[in-house]
Amino acid sequence: MIEITTPISEETVESLQVGDTILISGSILCGRDAVLPRVLKLLEAGEAVGVDLRGQVIFHTAVSCAGVGPTSSNKLEIESSIGPLSAAGVRLHLGKGALRPETVAALDRYRSVYAVIPPVTALLNAKTSEIECVAFPELGMEALYRITVDRYPAIIGAARGRSIYEK
Repeated sequence: MIEITTPISEETVESLQVGDTILISGSILCGRDAVLPRVLKLLEAGEAVGVDLRGQVIFHTAVSCAGVGPTSSNKLEIESSIGPLSAAGVRLHLGKGALRPETVAALDRYRSVYAVIPPVTALLNAKTSEIECVAFPELGMEALYRITVDRYPAIIGAARGRSIYEK
């Protein structure tokens, strides 16, 4: 297991290979279908998002009283955010499911990676110590959240132009 602490350096990202198992600690951002398009609009307009995206992790999830668990990263609103958010400095995207080859190529171009996380809400809830809404509170559980985690398990699913979902 490779232990990673946020924010993530480019050197750390460069060392990750498809299939590596990782444990993530530190603050990560949570967002999915409703909030990620809003974040992209702010970036496109040159406006502040409210958090520094450089070296960040974005977990494709909502935050509710039931805890957090991955959503499908290949939903249009989520997958289309991966390239632009990587260009803005996000180094690791967490979710589940296969990504299109174009998205895998964008991850490579912007020196970012994608990790799949097992759909185990109870495990992740036990490893989450703080939850804070940082933008778009009107979206409820689909707002942009920052959570503090300790040793979140994940597997690198795409790196350097390769994907574990390729045959």
